[in-house]
Amino acid sequence: MHGQRGDAPEGLFLTFEGPDGAGKSTQARLLRERLQACGREVLLVREPGGTPIGEKMRELLLDPRYTEMTVVCEVFLYSAARTQLVVEQIRPALLRGVVVISDRYSDSTLVYQGLAGGEDLEVIRKINLWATGGLVPRRTFLLDLEAEKGLLRVRRAKRGIRSAGEDRIEQKELVFHRRVRRGFLELAVREQERICVISADTDASSVHARVWEMVIPLLPVDNCQL
Repeated sequence: MHGQRGDAPEGLFLTFEGPDGAGKSTQARLLRERLQACGREVLLVREPGGTPIGEKMRELLLDPRYTEMTVVCEVFLYSAARTQLVVEQIRPALLRGVVVISDRYSDSTLVYQGLAGGEDLEVIRKINLWATGGLVPRRTFLLDLEAEKGLLRVRRAKRGIRSAGEDRIEQKELVFHRRVRRGFLELAVREQERICVISADTDASSVHARVWEMVIPLLPVDNCQL
């Protein structure tokens, strides 16, 4: 993917990707806390969401009642939410020198709706670039985990929580989630300079340590090495 790299001028744009249950939200939060301890201002956002419009679209996309939603419809809804997030949150923060961490970004649409969902990958890529104004993360951390283990983690996390059933994406068949994992790994092979694959089949602290090793070279030399 070609576009504007996510660091302008002193800001730094980092994203977390991976199958459901891989621990993206946990790792994004841990990285934010580590960077804040080093004195960096950090903005943590999630996709879809992060803006009033984006949160409404998130409700539509994840609502299990809308089983008739087509993959093409998903592409446009995710992209519409993304453009609001970039314009309202991500790009202004980068211009202020903030470190922006996003829990999912455009790679998820390429994988879920393209490589796993069967829609034209190049069309989705062009829509992504248009929606984001060509903004590409400086580094993407792909948390890799077998689909079965990821879904098991999701169910365990929601156990005992009232009204916390599976969302529309989580309800898809296991074969779909297996395609998602393969799709992310395929994307990582295509973009090895940007996408760093990290095994998520271990404890959260070990995963975070690996993420931090990869973040340190991206920080100014005077940043702490906590």
